[in-house]
Amino acid sequence: MSAPTVVAVVPEELFAEFFSPEDAERLRAAAGPAHDAFARVDRLEHARLDEARVVITSWGMPPFDRAVLAALPELELVAHTGASLKAFATQELFDRGVTVTQAGAAMARSVAEVSLTFTLALLHRIPQMHNAMREGGRWYDAASVGTQHEILGAPIAVIGASRTGRAYVELIRALGAEPLLVDPTLDAAAASALGAELVPLDEALTRARIVAVHAPTLAETHHLIGRRELALMTDGAGLVNTARSWVVDEEALIDEIRAGRLCAGIDVFDEEPIAVDSPLRRLPGVLLTPHRAAGTSEGRLRQGRIIADEVEAFVGGRALAHAVDHDQLASMA
Repeated sequence: MSAPTVVAVVPEELFAEFFSPEDAERLRAAAGPAHDAFARVDRLEHARLDEARVVITSWGMPPFDRAVLAALPELELVAHTGASLKAFATQELFDRGVTVTQAGAAMARSVAEVSLTFTLALLHRIPQMHNAMREGGRWYDAASVGTQHEILGAPIAVIGASRTGRAYVELIRALGAEPLLVDPTLDAAAASALGAELVPLDEALTRARIVAVHAPTLAETHHLIGRRELALMTDGAGLVNTARSWVVDEEALIDEIRAGRLCAGIDVFDEEPIAVDSPLRRLPGVLLTPHRAAGTSEGRLRQGRIIADEVEAFVGGRALAHAVDHDQLASMA
């Protein structure tokens, strides 16, 4: 029996989430005519790898170190079904000249929609009212709930013009918000083309009713929103983080929420899974989701579609639309 030329290291249940029957068939066709040219395995060591030209990865991959690469002498493409490859895309992989691609673009809409959901809920004080009613408090206590706001005309700070940040800007603009964009890589004209006003971080924090984090993981973005920055936000403002906990000082945010000054919608945490005794689980002005902002059925299938497109392009000798070079790894968590 020959070894497969395309190996998908994706657990069976997750493979079904990513790849429609049509896209799964496209992968098999790209692998070649032999019936065993394509293989799906749970772990890399479960497959014969000596003829594999393409490895499709998911979460939990081991690093492509020298030992792994020695078992993959024919490897030419690594196609990741997620966004960040930092955990396993090594310098050795790029030194070998292996092409690397990923499906992060497919996740932007799903994450942006969760950011929008958090935004609307915080503006309308939904967490405060929901928790008060669930706990048997007064029917309505204006003093504890705070002022409710519409998104129409609301100044909303968007920290980072990432793919998700841009998708979020598009959504909030459609609802009449006034986006305040913070991104040192853009000029005012580029921000205006996105429908946003480019402003410095401190000004955005001071003006915004909602601060939505969409910045990448870089040395300079660690605790970009720290204790000083949170103090600049107006009383009653909300912070939305569906990007990376790296960007926000979690302890400082907890202190502001506990004081009743800020509220938050959070999908990412310093410790994951979040500790059972984390204060975030108990504070009334908080909405939490378990790092699942990108977990929609539609988004998962887009991810698989992108990977099938990339594998077909690679096999056909065409340029890849989502290739990643080593320098881009720095901005991935």
